[in-house]
Amino acid sequence: MLANPMLYSVINDIKQSIKEDCSIWNSRGRCLASTSDDTHEIQEDVEKFLPMVDYRETQITERTACFRLKDEDGITGGFVIHNVIDNIEIIGGLCVRQIEVASQYHEKRLDKNRFFQQLLLDNLLLVDIYNQAKKLHLENEVKRVVFVIEPKKQKDNLVLETVKNLYASDAQDFVTFIEEGQIILIKTLEVTDGNQESEEIARAIVDMLGSEVMVDARVAYGNAVGELKSVSKSYKEANIALDVGKIFYQDRNVLGYNGLGIGRLIHQLPVSLCEMFLQEVFKGNAVEQFDKETLMTVNAFFENNLNISETARQMYLHRNTLGYRLEKIMKTTGLDVKKFDDALTFKIALMVSDHMKFIKSKEQ
Repeated sequence: MLANPMLYSVINDIKQSIKEDCSIWNSRGRCLASTSDDTHEIQEDVEKFLPMVDYRETQITERTACFRLKDEDGITGGFVIHNVIDNIEIIGGLCVRQIEVASQYHEKRLDKNRFFQQLLLDNLLLVDIYNQAKKLHLENEVKRVVFVIEPKKQKDNLVLETVKNLYASDAQDFVTFIEEGQIILIKTLEVTDGNQESEEIARAIVDMLGSEVMVDARVAYGNAVGELKSVSKSYKEANIALDVGKIFYQDRNVLGYNGLGIGRLIHQLPVSLCEMFLQEVFKGNAVEQFDKETLMTVNAFFENNLNISETARQMYLHRNTLGYRLEKIMKTTGLDVKKFDDALTFKIALMVSDHMKFIKSKEQ
C-alpha cells in the first residue's frame, strides 16, 4: 500500500474526477486516507465488507460503495465511495485500478531505491545483484557512472526533485541519497562515452542547479564501470573526489576522480606516514608556526612557478621583501623554496597538513 501522502494525493485526484468523497482503508478496518473529515458514518459498512469470507469484490449499500484493493500478495484493504452514484460499479472499478497502478509504481520505486542504496554500500551478494536487477528490469552490462551532488547550502529536497526531473525519466538512470546533504545520480552512458562525457554531465548539473533553483553545488564523479556489481566502486571514487576537492581544490565545482593529481595520492596515504613526513619537514612544529603573510607569499610564489619578479609584482612587494619572507621558511625548516626540489617538498608538506586537518575535522 502507498505511503499516506501518496494516498491522499491519489484520492484527492479521484474526488476531483467523480465529485464525491472517498476513502482508503487497510484490511483491519483502519482508515488510511479520506477526503472527508468524518468517516464514522461509513465505518459500519466498511467493517461488514472487509472481513467477508467470500471476499466479494464489491459491496453496494444505500449510502456507500465498497471495493476491494489487492496487490500481488493478496487483499490489502478497501476503497470506499461515500455516496452511491450512477454507474457506481464501473466508476469504482476504474478508481480501484488507478489506486492499484499507483501503488505498484510506488512499490517498484521503493524496491529500486532500496536496491541501489544497498548496491552503493556493497551490501549485496553477487547472486542477489543479478536476481534483483532482473526483477527490476535493470540491464547488468551497461556502462554507468556515479555522480555525488553536494549543495554548498542545505536545500536537499529542492535539489533532489530537480535532479530527478532531469534524469529519472530514463529507466536505467536513478537518483537516490544515502548521506544527508548529498544526492546520488547513477547515470547510464553510451559505450563510447568516457571521462569527457562525465565531465560535461557534471558541469551541466552544476549549471542547471545554479540557474533553475539558485543553488551553488559541487559535483564529483567516479570512473565509468561496465557492470552493476562495480557501481559501488564508482561511488567510492566519487566520494574520494569530493573529499579531495574540499581539501585541495576548493575553487572547483566539478571534480573527477581521474583529475585529482597529487591531491588523490596524498589523500590515500596512511595517517602514520603523513605524521612522520610533517615531523620531518617542520622539525616537530606544526604549519601554524608560519604567519598568514608568509604562507600567502609562498603560495603566490608557487603559483608563479618560482618566479620572484612576477610574484613581487603581483603582490606589490619589493624583491628584497619577498626574499626576506622566503628566507624565514629556510631558517625554520632548512628548505630553500627558491630551489625546485625544496619548493616541491614544502608544497607537499602544506598539502599533507591540510589533509590531516580534514581527517581530524571528520573524526570530531
